[in-house]
Amino acid sequence: MAQASRFHIQMRQLLRERVIATAREVVCAEGWGAVNMSRLAKEVGVSRPVLYNEIGTKQDLADVVIRHEVETFLVGIAESLADHPDDVIAGLTGAVEFTLRGGADNPLLAAVLSGRSDDAALLPTLMTDPDPVLGRALAAVTAAVRAQYGLDDLSDDELASKTEIIIRLTLSHLFQPLGPIDRAARQIAVVVACVFMPVPESALPRV
Repeated sequence: MAQASRFHIQMRQLLRERVIATAREVVCAEGWGAVNMSRLAKEVGVSRPVLYNEIGTKQDLADVVIRHEVETFLVGIAESLADHPDDVIAGLTGAVEFTLRGGADNPLLAAVLSGRSDDAALLPTLMTDPDPVLGRALAAVTAAVRAQYGLDDLSDDELASKTEIIIRLTLSHLFQPLGPIDRAARQIAVVVACVFMPVPESALPRV
């Protein structure tokens, strides 16, 4: 029984991976407007009821595709932090540069931000909804920074607040670039240093 259950779980995971990969290919090549559940079911090789049962609506599919893309970035961010095991400022600066360069080369992000009207439905999920991008990134990156660097002098709320500043600024540059990546990375690096540089208690503002 347990073996059959594991097999079922594996098959469902494979199906989700095929659906995500197929949807991503269609978006990159033709835009979000070309994605529909009937076409996707046919290309993946399942029935529409099976696809709806596994994924849900087209908006649910958008969430799944973007969550998968975010996970890819989060893996790279964790690796960037690990490249600087004893320096949180260097680690976060490296993670920011990885994110900006990875975003510039990401075909899904390029397709969504291309300005095509048929891709507009993906923009709220990507840019304004707290989840899956900002909320997921905040939780994951904060946890990764804590695990890598400790920072025991910061409470969980303080660390999350500092991390959120860096994430919001990085996403702003990622979604609305105004110049070279090197310039954006240098700008954010200044903020990282300011946010995570130890500050004497006497210099903190009174609230």
